[in-house]
Amino acid sequence: MYHKSKSYRVFNVVNTIFLIILSILCIVPLIHVLAVSFSSKAAADANIVSLIPIDFSLEAYKKTINNPAFLRSIMIAVARTVVGTLITLVITFLAAYPLSKENSAFRSRTVYSWIFVFSMVFNGGLVPFYEVIQSLHLMNTFWVLVLPSAVNTFLVILMLNFFRGIPKELEEASLMDGAGHFRTLFSVYLPISLPSIATISLFSMVFHWNSWFDGLLYINNAKDFPLATFLQTIIIQRDMSSMSMNPQEMELISQTTVKAAQIFIGAAPILIVYPFLQKYFVKGMTVGSVKG
Repeated sequence: MYHKSKSYRVFNVVNTIFLIILSILCIVPLIHVLAVSFSSKAAADANIVSLIPIDFSLEAYKKTINNPAFLRSIMIAVARTVVGTLITLVITFLAAYPLSKENSAFRSRTVYSWIFVFSMVFNGGLVPFYEVIQSLHLMNTFWVLVLPSAVNTFLVILMLNFFRGIPKELEEASLMDGAGHFRTLFSVYLPISLPSIATISLFSMVFHWNSWFDGLLYINNAKDFPLATFLQTIIIQRDMSSMSMNPQEMELISQTTVKAAQIFIGAAPILIVYPFLQKYFVKGMTVGSVKG
């Protein structure tokens, strides 16, 4: 009866319209960038491209794909995203498991929890952090893109809360069968944590893929920039020197179309991965795992 009420139907219509408008606002800019990337130099420079390409051209994508610096930045970004996400998942999993226990089972849980919360609220600042990176000899290395952000307190809290929702009977049954905490963690908790793992993986992947400031700060050689930093130097700082274009090519290809092509290529991997992880977001894999 509640779902058939007039107020519910009005709310449903308003909510649907709002979500449709919000979706359009998110999709239209991406369509515009895609249209610009497929347009000719004259149309892009004249700023007359809206949502449909004008004088269809693939020159921007050809120049982007044939650019060794751009391809190298993609490889670095992919390696950073994969390695960084795996490290974050392992650390998050190992940290959240003990913190999800009761104080009676882990006496120091409250202390460690406050340490995590403190690190989430306060930090030493950029200059001390930079000095730490230098003292550890991580400057201009691949690991400077991965290790400093390996522990994310917000993700630990997400996994911690998910573990607390898992029935205790599962752990008790595992311990009674002779399994230790590590065996219980990886044989019982891991298989039923796919929704939380998918969420944390997506957050970590998006962070590593889109992070540009650390590459700009800790890497001095432009050829070792990840994709986000590479695009930032080209789009924000307007430095096209890494594109290796000669004057004749600059006359045939618009910088606007090249930038649009690079933006779309940079956003494409996350757009492709997201639908495959979205199906795991709905919690409910533990329902029915324990019979009353």
